[in-house]
Amino acid sequence: MPFRQSAASRTSQTSRTTTTVTVDGLPVTVTRKPIKNMYLRVRPTDGSIEISAPTRMSERRIVDFVRERRDWIVRTQNRLAEICEWQRSAGENGMVWTDDLARRAEATIRAALPGLLEKWTPIIGRAPSHVTLRIMSSRWGSCTPKTGRIRLNLQLGLLDPKFLESVLVHEMTHLWNTHGHGPEFQRRMDQYQPNWRQLRRELNQRPVMRRP
Repeated sequence: MPFRQSAASRTSQTSRTTTTVTVDGLPVTVTRKPIKNMYLRVRPTDGSIEISAPTRMSERRIVDFVRERRDWIVRTQNRLAEICEWQRSAGENGMVWTDDLARRAEATIRAALPGLLEKWTPIIGRAPSHVTLRIMSSRWGSCTPKTGRIRLNLQLGLLDPKFLESVLVHEMTHLWNTHGHGPEFQRRMDQYQPNWRQLRRELNQRPVMRRP
């Protein structure tokens, strides 16, 4: 049985509560709020586990949800630790693609995509027909509305997951066949992800990795 480490703490929104539980040795921060589905996230900065769950979902269901995904959680924590170590050793310059880094980046993105698409498709109202990954030197993603194809920069798999999510939302918004980044596109992005401009600025400050 999980051990509840702290009593529920309420935020300024009475419909949201946060608790911390330990599931088989894994500390998990659980935020209950008015949503329909449950989402799990492993924070890239410290490997901590966060879950967003519907307000009335039982603790038993949340515990089972974590246990069902324990192997994935541990693998993700280990992979993030390796990536952080690589980033520290590589520094901000001279980063070059290797086969191992490409495999890690692709595995990270492939593991995250199903959950991201499940989350954002009903919100945006559009879904890509294909999502392909490639090494890009001048952009983080692209979209062809006519075919529904989205392309993502493989380097997103080595960065904070918030950037992968933001780029995916950006490209899925283009599936509405908006004209460039004009008022209609910006209106939709403001609705879907109010901080998208800040995320884009942060992302564009990241150095682009070079081909070998």
